[in-house]
Amino acid sequence: MRLSELFVMGGSLFMTIITIWGICMLVFSVQKIIHYFVQGKFQKSGLGLILLFGSLAIVSGFLGQAIGLVMAFNAIEAAGDISPAIVAGGLKVSMITPLYGTIIFILSLIFWGVLKEVYIRKTES
Repeated sequence: MRLSELFVMGGSLFMTIITIWGICMLVFSVQKIIHYFVQGKFQKSGLGLILLFGSLAIVSGFLGQAIGLVMAFNAIEAAGDISPAIVAGGLKVSMITPLYGTIIFILSLIFWGVLKEVYIRKTES
């Protein structure tokens, strides 16, 4: 299964929102890295934004899953008798957005943790 297919299966709206949060997280991370390595200065201000955008990504993923599950259960209720394979397939698809959001959240934790450690070591020396 290709990544583009997963993106569409996860729901274009929420996958796009999560991608935007991920891009914002990367922009602030790169900005901090550029300030440190190119300009030689490092400020703690704005460091929390990296974690904020990662958190927004995971929360958006779970919100997308919840909305998708409610819609799926409404369709199951309207259809009546549904095979377990169809339900399992729907549950599998519903896990795509939280998984994507969790990956972005983990990346934001890594960037935030490393940059915070750089800041602590720089202020101690």
